[in-house]
Amino acid sequence: MTEEQVIGVIGGSGLYSVEGFEEAEEVRLSTPFGAPSDAYHVGTLGGVKTVFLPRHGVGHRISPSEINYRANIWGLKALGVTRILSISAVGSMREEIAPGHFVFVDQFVDRTRHRPDTFFEGGVVAHVMFADPICGELSKALAGKGRELGIPVHEGGTYICMEGPQFSTRAESKLYRSFGADVIGMTNLQEARLAREAELCYATVAMATDYDCWREGEEDVTVEAILAVMKENVDHARALIRAAVPFLAGSRTCACKDALRYAILTDPGRIPREARERLGLLIDKYLPR
Repeated sequence: MTEEQVIGVIGGSGLYSVEGFEEAEEVRLSTPFGAPSDAYHVGTLGGVKTVFLPRHGVGHRISPSEINYRANIWGLKALGVTRILSISAVGSMREEIAPGHFVFVDQFVDRTRHRPDTFFEGGVVAHVMFADPICGELSKALAGKGRELGIPVHEGGTYICMEGPQFSTRAESKLYRSFGADVIGMTNLQEARLAREAELCYATVAMATDYDCWREGEEDVTVEAILAVMKENVDHARALIRAAVPFLAGSRTCACKDALRYAILTDPGRIPREARERLGLLIDKYLPR
């Protein structure tokens, strides 16, 4: 049976809606992990079923450490999403990544401390492969569309995911550069982990808004400066979404769609009934009836 492709879009700072939705409706979901950030906007974009969720809630009410990442990704999975475009504002850690550039990262380093980032607990253990945390197939397609639109694009790069909500100290910023980081943000690693567990393709569109605070001789990062660049970035992100979604309707050939096939280690007979019911959306197809 051919898998229907449903595209999920997670909007970051400044992106709280997507233009061009047809037959759109708001859908509010409850999940086994609590409430998502906001209502999902479900409709079609370029003839392709699309689901949009503002990561921080409309009006930017939820800080990076307070986001219910599990509920957000679960809700997308429950609505049939197969591919996720995650739009995220980031700081640049490299001279050549100027504010206004888009980076299609392919690696993460975790510097968070307070966030649940797995569905598998309470009697079910699964270890998914995460060496390559981004869907290369999806990221390559998005980067190609970005170039067609004339957006300055960088393919590949490492995203440092910090706790926040404060920005980096100068010492931290210099340390992260020594790690080989290319951009820094506060949200995308948890999404990527959970998307892999949910067998969803996931790609980050990292929109550089500033140079963080590592750059000697430059003024420190200010919210005002970030907001000015962010507005232009959001316009480009909307254009990218409109161009890319119709292009992503083809079947998936990547390994993301089968990430759990050999990852569940718990003996099916030992899985508590409550856990099996709670995680049924993810694991039922791999367990005997």
